[in-house]
Amino acid sequence: MVEQLRDAAAEGRIDFDELDSRLEQALTSKTHAELAVLTADLPGLNSSESQAPLVLEGGMFGASRGPGRWEVPGHVITRGGVGGVKLDFTRVECRLTEVAVEAYGETSGVTIVIPDAWAADTSGMDPGIGGLTDKTTPDRLPGTPLIRLTGSGGMAGVVIRHPNRRERRKLHSNPPQG
Repeated sequence: MVEQLRDAAAEGRIDFDELDSRLEQALTSKTHAELAVLTADLPGLNSSESQAPLVLEGGMFGASRGPGRWEVPGHVITRGGVGGVKLDFTRVECRLTEVAVEAYGETSGVTIVIPDAWAADTSGMDPGIGGLTDKTTPDRLPGTPLIRLTGSGGMAGVVIRHPNRRERRKLHSNPPQG
């Protein structure tokens, strides 16, 4: 963490007064969440930027990712196609501060489910004919990812939401292993 902050100052992404302030906070932090906040606004720190994007295409029978544990890349592309796509982040452990999700509803739509502590920015989304339904809350806990949603609703639309009642029951009845 200290090295990342020093690198940011050396590259001119923060000034030296800001570096001193953040170093002091880093050295007195007690949790990972407190540390994550110190670098959340610094571009270029996520190793996932060089990772290939996850691409989910609905095709004829649909596609889904999650629920369950899976590695979240910094960029996800979803295309609803004829069968639709469901992208579920509820059980992932994501160390990224931001995840870019391109969603294209096409003819069957895209549904994105995010944990309650996460937030979404849908300002880059074109609703298209099918529209954009954002059922998330703006409450985001420090150290949790922001889903930056872009793309188009197409004919069927894009929905981003927190888990519904049925999904919550499933989550509580099947706690994560290990």
